Amino acid sequence: MKLHESRREKGMSNKYVIGLDYGTKSERAVLVDTSDGKILSVSEMMYPHGVMEHFLPDRKTELGVDWCLQDPSDYLLALEKTIHGVLANSGVSPSDIIGLSIDFTASTVLPVTKDGTPLCCLEKFAHRPHAYVKLWKHHAAQKQADHINDVLSKRGELNLPRYGGKISPELMLPKALQILDEDEEIYKTMDSFLEAPDWINFLLTGERKRSASTAGYKAMYFNEEGYPKKDFFREIDPRMENFIEEKCSGNISPMGSCFGTLKKEWAEKLGLAEGTAVGTSIIDAHAGLPGCGITAPGKMMLILGTSSVQAVLSDHPYSGNGIMGAVKGGIIPGYYALESGLAAVGDQLDWFVSRNVPASYRERAEREGKNIHSLLSELGEKLPAGGNGLLALDWWSGNKTPYVDGELSGMIVGLNMTTSPEEIYRALIESSAYGTREITDYFEATGVKVDEIIACGGIVGKNPFLMQVFADVTGKTIRASEGKQTAATGAAVYAAVAAGKKAGGYDTISDAVSSMIKSADRIYTPVPASAAVYESLYKSYLALTGYFNPAQNPVMKQLKEFRRNKS
Repeated sequence: MKLHESRREKGMSNKYVIGLDYGTKSERAVLVDTSDGKILSVSEMMYPHGVMEHFLPDRKTELGVDWCLQDPSDYLLALEKTIHGVLANSGVSPSDIIGLSIDFTASTVLPVTKDGTPLCCLEKFAHRPHAYVKLWKHHAAQKQADHINDVLSKRGELNLPRYGGKISPELMLPKALQILDEDEEIYKTMDSFLEAPDWINFLLTGERKRSASTAGYKAMYFNEEGYPKKDFFREIDPRMENFIEEKCSGNISPMGSCFGTLKKEWAEKLGLAEGTAVGTSIIDAHAGLPGCGITAPGKMMLILGTSSVQAVLSDHPYSGNGIMGAVKGGIIPGYYALESGLAAVGDQLDWFVSRNVPASYRERAEREGKNIHSLLSELGEKLPAGGNGLLALDWWSGNKTPYVDGELSGMIVGLNMTTSPEEIYRALIESSAYGTREITDYFEATGVKVDEIIACGGIVGKNPFLMQVFADVTGKTIRASEGKQTAATGAAVYAAVAAGKKAGGYDTISDAVSSMIKSADRIYTPVPASAAVYESLYKSYLALTGYFNPAQNPVMKQLKEFRRNKS
């Protein structure tokens, strides 16, 4: 507030930035005051085509098992709509907006021509699935990921920090290899295989660069060494020997830097000033660290939404057990960031609610004026820790830690003829908490102390019961940031740094966070009695995860193969 008054006294206008948060189902923009981080306006738009899992937009071209595509035109439409929305809602002059920056799901990639046209926008390829955006949770490249892992194992390199013990189908390279294997014409035609935010930033600025965030965490780039050598790509497939030069070229843009400035064409489309700073994009979950106020080791970020992400800052690198942490400065300059997550949290709860809850529960929720999730949470909260004898695995969309396998599946043990929906609902919540505890334990085993957890994301402000279960299971104090725009605010921090202090922003991420990010809203502490029960159940959870280790027990993968063949 003092800064506001100082500017007014001097006849100066406040300065603002826009953070753009591209999620799985929608994009949202926030207009933020650089002086104190106050959000003046929010605008959100659902993607018209949503997540395409069964058909292309023509509604005729079928997709296979585990496909997840998007239409890139949705991203540009949302960009225009939400920026116009925050401008209209705030009344702020475009001349006082000094920067914008994007966070995005990753690895979300698309093939484009030299001028940036997505191949799916060309009539010739409009009905070809591989011409579209492959969303982060596109798991149909598991076969290619397995092949890459086999090559790395034979080379004796699988456990190097660059590869982290196992390659996931969610990374860039398996998705590129799937295109080459299944539609070589698309592969040969594309000039570049781009992360979606790098594509948008190219359109906005004309700069051919790649974010250090996605290059490091999703494309095996190291600051000190660059990308893997040609012989690695040649062994993956001889046709990929020159993959980096031919399909993945572009200077690496560091985090906290200015990617470029807004071109006249896009300034006019967006209603902003030409030359506005455009920040280097960051993975959406990673934007949560500055968005939560984390700029140094000691605290773990926990994002809870459709999926979850856990991340800590570290003085040393680490990779293994599904944890990626070999990229220095990929989030905050000067630090490594160890990162993992759960492939499904809100998604598994939504699955259960949409497909398995009887009508009587929905009718009750309607009578009581409640959301069905709220009703099940209230009923589940009345149950004892452990949900009356149920134990679940949180693998409904595959496993990231420790197995990095998109073909593993969920499980509930202890079901019987008297099991109620609220017991299952609670067991699913507990399973996510166990998975989070496992990742936290891995972090601490590397020598990184986790003093407390800072939680953010869509679920955090909606479900206090879930948050308490997470505190009880992890044994950690959780500070919950109940604002819904943590990632977008983190993106706004990067926009303020891209603009720089002279323009009304900041010269460092730490300075920006210090002024723009507020402390968490609510604190959850472990309840000793519940924590003791969960300590025992957590050991059973670990035993269950060990039993279904795919290297020893292939039943889950066999069932997935059966499903694939039946399709």
